[in-house]
Amino acid sequence: MTMTFDVSKNEAAMPLVSVLVPAFNHERFVQRCLDSVLEDPYPAKELIIIDDGSTDDTARMIADWVAIHCMDLPIEYVRRENRGVAATLNELVARANGEFLRPGASDDYLLPGGLDAQVRYLLEHPNKGAVIGDSVVVDQDGNKVHDSGMHGLHGANKNLYRSDDGIRRAVISHWAIGGPVALMRRSALDTVDRWSEGLRIEDWDLFLRLAARGALGFIDVSVCAYRVHGKNLSATRHTATRVINLAESRQVALRRACLFDEPYRTLLRAQSHYIGAKISFLQRQFLPLVLHMLAYVSLVILAKVRPVSASPGAEAV
Repeated sequence: MTMTFDVSKNEAAMPLVSVLVPAFNHERFVQRCLDSVLEDPYPAKELIIIDDGSTDDTARMIADWVAIHCMDLPIEYVRRENRGVAATLNELVARANGEFLRPGASDDYLLPGGLDAQVRYLLEHPNKGAVIGDSVVVDQDGNKVHDSGMHGLHGANKNLYRSDDGIRRAVISHWAIGGPVALMRRSALDTVDRWSEGLRIEDWDLFLRLAARGALGFIDVSVCAYRVHGKNLSATRHTATRVINLAESRQVALRRACLFDEPYRTLLRAQSHYIGAKISFLQRQFLPLVLHMLAYVSLVILAKVRPVSASPGAEAV
């Protein structure tokens, strides 16, 4: 039986949400990020911030903001040397007290009502370990660029995210989760070992592991503003860096394929070849490009004729 929880009318039952902010060199944007946590009306929340060795004025701006707002909600702020985003996220989780965790980013900001909508979804779907929403896309000055990050920025079909099968296919083949759009159960992160440190694409790796277990849900609600600017880590045009990022993505795809049942396992193997083709294109290697694309097409066709098998871990989270 599905139970509906109206958190706005039952404050005693409202679970604590830990908003986690890894901050790095975002002096221009970090205050808007932190202000948005206060502006969101969901009351049962705490804010954990780690400055990951910023070299600009980000750390001082956070400290000044905390000094002003330390009585408005529970806040923990840590400043330390740079360790990378995955290690910082894992440390934020270790410091958090909430049942639900909301990873953020210091250049993006929450939209009011997003936390409430995502908390209600997870309360109503106890078999889900995390729920993703959509975002609006803004530029460096806060002007709206796209109403939907998933559709406008990434060209994704949001209808895919309305079923477990569609979510698996979307996460494998068309990564369109941009910005801090996920609310997660702490127990789900404990199950899938949190973020893999040392990776540049730690978010795709984590969501693959969640999708493999049937643990991802989706609500068609804009829960954050995703800011696009000249220094987004995921939008580099530097060829050598793109090759490194793609090579890491391919390794992740090959490593995580074993977690999936068919036909998703074959789809992820196909995606590894598609990524390999992108690498070959950037390196101007014609023969490997052709071979990767042939393998990709063959595996996609094979996946279409393989029946969907029930994942043994789908209800485990």
